[in-house]
Amino acid sequence: MTSTTGKTASSNRPAPGKAGRAEDSRAAQLREANINPRTGLATDYLNHFNEAIMLLEMIPDMPDCAEDFLLWHPLSYAEHFTASNFKARDLAISAYESTAPQIRAEFDNITSAMTSILTAVSAAMREVRQDKTRATLAEQATGWVKPLVALAGGIINGGAEADVDYVMTH
Repeated sequence: MTSTTGKTASSNRPAPGKAGRAEDSRAAQLREANINPRTGLATDYLNHFNEAIMLLEMIPDMPDCAEDFLLWHPLSYAEHFTASNFKARDLAISAYESTAPQIRAEFDNITSAMTSILTAVSAAMREVRQDKTRATLAEQATGWVKPLVALAGGIINGGAEADVDYVMTH
C-alpha cells in the first residue's frame, strides 16, 4: 500500500527536469524581451519618467519646454506598455502581474512617488506665470525624481536584496 501511495504522489509531480526547462525557457524569453527574469520588470517603463525628467531639465534654458512638460501625463506600468511599440508588451504586462508581491509593492511605491511629484509640479507650473519660478520648480523636481528613477532601476535589475531573496527561494 505504501508503494502505491508513493507512486500516486510522485505521478502528480512534473517529471524531473521539466519544470526547470520551463523556467529556463521563460527566463530566456524574458531576457530576450529586456525583462529581468528575476524580478519580472522591464526598464523600458522608466523611459516614461525619463521623458518627464528630460523635459524638466530643458525648462531652465528653454522656458517654452514647460508647455511640453505640461503635456506629459502619468501612465501605469500596464498603460505604458499598452500604449508603446514595445514588441513584447503583453509579455511585459504579464511578467509584471506575476512579479513577487514584495518586489512589486516596493516598485509601485517608488513609481507612485515619482508620479505624485511630477503631477504636483505640473499643477504648480500651471498656476505660475514666471519662467524663473517654472525653472526653479523644474530643477527641484528633477532633483527629487532622478534618485527615485535610480531606485526603481535597482529594483528592476534585482539589487542586492532581491538577489538574496531570489537565491533563498530558488
